[in-house]
Amino acid sequence: MRALDYSFRQGWLSLWRTRGATGFAVVAIALALIVLGALLMLTWNTQRVLARLSDAAEFSVYLRDDATADQRGAIEAALDGSGVMSGREYVSKPQAEARFRSQHPDLAPLSDSLDDDPFPASIEVRLNPNAAQEERIVALVRTVTSMPGVEDVRYDREWLSRFSAALRAVGAAGLMLAFVMALAAAVTVAAVVRLGLQSRRDEIEIMELVGAPLAFIRGPFVAEGLLQGGIGAAVAIVALWLGFLVAKGWWGDALSAALNGAALEFLPLRTCAALLVGGMAVGAAGGFAAARHAGFASVTDR
Repeated sequence: MRALDYSFRQGWLSLWRTRGATGFAVVAIALALIVLGALLMLTWNTQRVLARLSDAAEFSVYLRDDATADQRGAIEAALDGSGVMSGREYVSKPQAEARFRSQHPDLAPLSDSLDDDPFPASIEVRLNPNAAQEERIVALVRTVTSMPGVEDVRYDREWLSRFSAALRAVGAAGLMLAFVMALAAAVTVAAVVRLGLQSRRDEIEIMELVGAPLAFIRGPFVAEGLLQGGIGAAVAIVALWLGFLVAKGWWGDALSAALNGAALEFLPLRTCAALLVGGMAVGAAGGFAAARHAGFASVTDR
């Protein structure tokens, strides 16, 4: 406990003595965590939208204008017997036009200039959320698409799957970038801690001569790196919060529309805590890398 208290007191004093160089290390860690935090915020809000869309109507069956009642009955029978459907709704041509007018009032006059009703009748299908058999769903879509009376089928899961794959690719690239920046930040911390080590070389030699434990010799440098990482992580979280407030204030409505009506949310508390711990870990790693030389300071001079 004494070693821990001594390490943090000396680490804080070293931060103050080398505050100019420490600023570079703090900025390096903060930039790495800002990139990672912004990526996590993007994926967090996008995943919320994907979850909401997954609970919405999964695909729509658009009927031909000349589809007969028997053809429509056969389509509905195929849907009912699929075992993956939780509900369906028939939308007639007048209902489809009314929906369009209510959802897009600015574009409603365009439909008045058309001779024929451009809105097809459709059957909106909601899939069972417990039905995870993707192959059965795809087979159902293909079966319905080939049935008489069907003009087209829009399957939401297809583009949701493609979007999820693209999101994972972006996330992987962002994580790689954040990892490289974190590695660079750890190297910066190690360089700054080495400056403190050089300034205390005589003190370290005396401590070695009197038989001071390695925890007292190397501990302050690890603590210094850990403090640098903690400060950098705190700066990153504050910067992300301010950026979140600015984005919400300036583009809140547009972002809400892009998120399918969902409000933009900041990172969960546990994610912020993970960023803080991660920053401290990066700093401590850099401090430990530099502290490995502390025990051999006097040896290298002999």
